[in-house]
Amino acid sequence: MTSIEGNRGEPRVRPPFPANKGLFGKPTVLNNVETYANIAQIILKGADWFKSMGTEKSSGTKVFALGGKIVNTGLVEIPMGTTLREVIEDIGGGVPNGKKFKAAQTGGPSGGCIPAEHFDIPIDYDNLISIGSMMGSGGMIVMDEDNCMVDIAKFFLTFTVDESCGKCTPCRIGNKRLLEYLDKITSGKATLQDLDDMEKLCYYIKDNSLCGLGQTAPNPVLSTLRYFRDEYIAHIVDKKCPAGVCKSLLQYKIVKDSCIGCGMCQRQCPANAISRTDYIAPGKKLAAMEIDPAKCVKCGACMSTCKFKAIIKE
Repeated sequence: MTSIEGNRGEPRVRPPFPANKGLFGKPTVLNNVETYANIAQIILKGADWFKSMGTEKSSGTKVFALGGKIVNTGLVEIPMGTTLREVIEDIGGGVPNGKKFKAAQTGGPSGGCIPAEHFDIPIDYDNLISIGSMMGSGGMIVMDEDNCMVDIAKFFLTFTVDESCGKCTPCRIGNKRLLEYLDKITSGKATLQDLDDMEKLCYYIKDNSLCGLGQTAPNPVLSTLRYFRDEYIAHIVDKKCPAGVCKSLLQYKIVKDSCIGCGMCQRQCPANAISRTDYIAPGKKLAAMEIDPAKCVKCGACMSTCKFKAIIKE
């Protein structure tokens, strides 16, 4: 027994905790709640019943938290081997507003993004790993054509940077440098060399981090680089975000042929970046509004105000 001093100076006894025993020296089991729930069913119905569902290497069912650009959100339980298409279209009700499915991110913040080309892949542990994702915590976030995949990678990496315990340098510093690369890309300041260096850094972090957080943190970056590299190149070379998400690369414009010069956008602009201008159309003189890109703060207030859809973003 180890003696330590109490609050008033009197000795207090603390039992030693052997390294080969659990909490308070008792047998301790740490596991996922989903695993505990399956144990009860296996005890009641037997292992053969559980193995009758799923695939040869991934038995039973899996619970996913279905969210994002999907009609039906919530927790869904499916047999292993169910295809991504079945989950999203049959159970989730598909992507709303007539938009096209672009990708699904599985496995939580450290998972990978699965593109439309793998829409019919059976979901199990091995298949997800083979395409650059993982089962992880069972999250499934659906994305449509309006999502920027570079921005998505940055969003998930921001979470893992905040969650890093800081013990090992590859995770603590490496992921921060990785996030800086993504910031540079989404602001239109990166080069193609930065893209190559970022990819190398991803593999260094995976190979040298001490725990699963650091080893899987680069997955969103690597999977989007693998399947959506053209979006990264568009940000770097063309200085444009194809999905129109990254604010630093956006430019709002007024289509003169659609504008009636009502001035509603001008009244809503917080930066006084919109003014009236006259222009000559065939046989007549017309008035329309014009946005000064040097003053525009890219808030989007003008676009949401215009009833004539005369304002576009590029």
